[in-house]
Amino acid sequence: MVNLCSEFLNAGTDTTATTLQWIMANLVKYPEIQHKLYEEIKGVMKESQQHGSKVEEEVKEEDLEKVPYLKAVVLEGLRRHPPGHFVLPHAVKEDTMLENYFIPKNGTVNILAAEMGWDPEVWEDPMAFKPERFMGGGGEAEATTFDITGSKEIKMMPFGVGRRMCPAAGLAMLHLQYFVANLVWRFEWKAVEGVECIVREGMEIDGLCVICAGLGIVEEDDNGNRIGYSKSEYCLGTPIHFAIMFYLDMKKLEFHQIEDYTANC
Repeated sequence: MVNLCSEFLNAGTDTTATTLQWIMANLVKYPEIQHKLYEEIKGVMKESQQHGSKVEEEVKEEDLEKVPYLKAVVLEGLRRHPPGHFVLPHAVKEDTMLENYFIPKNGTVNILAAEMGWDPEVWEDPMAFKPERFMGGGGEAEATTFDITGSKEIKMMPFGVGRRMCPAAGLAMLHLQYFVANLVWRFEWKAVEGVECIVREGMEIDGLCVICAGLGIVEEDDNGNRIGYSKSEYCLGTPIHFAIMFYLDMKKLEFHQIEDYTANC
């Protein structure tokens, strides 16, 4: 029972929340991407509102498929910053020749999932965060038809591939699109003036998740004056509170900023 609960929490929560924070960090670093996503969400929300009623405060599940750029942003986040740098290792029961490689019995095979998504032979400028690559740009991929399961071809594998891939890949994609959409719809996210937003993989690893620095939030009034501040007591590798905290605050806070902290985390 303990192992089962651990799998649900570690595999089903930590990975998704870590990916969410990587995506939001990139939206802070690249405000033009955030603005483009916001405008697309805004268009969908205006279309869905009834005549004479207010614009919906929440982006609902049925709205997500109407925002193709949203899925492109999520896919790019998974490609550039997969929550697991490698998938679970495989044991070798007997001497094996895999093409021209000899794999000895009792060896261990690790698959570096992150490097597969960074292959320059597959992805143009692979270390850049460019959701447009999933909008048919450059002929690399198309968000609406991209096969993340690897059943047709393997360009990246944030959930693994084959019959032992993550069984909750579809649920994770739904959660990521839902939270990213609502965080962008309800808030404007930006770095504090004069503070460089550094988005990079850190040395810390939480379970299988590669993490970076911790985050703080700044609450401002309508005139841009700081009225509140709190620094997260967690690093990005233990991010369970992140989505919960910001979602619960949606109904009462008008504006948030992100601050990047690379030290003392």
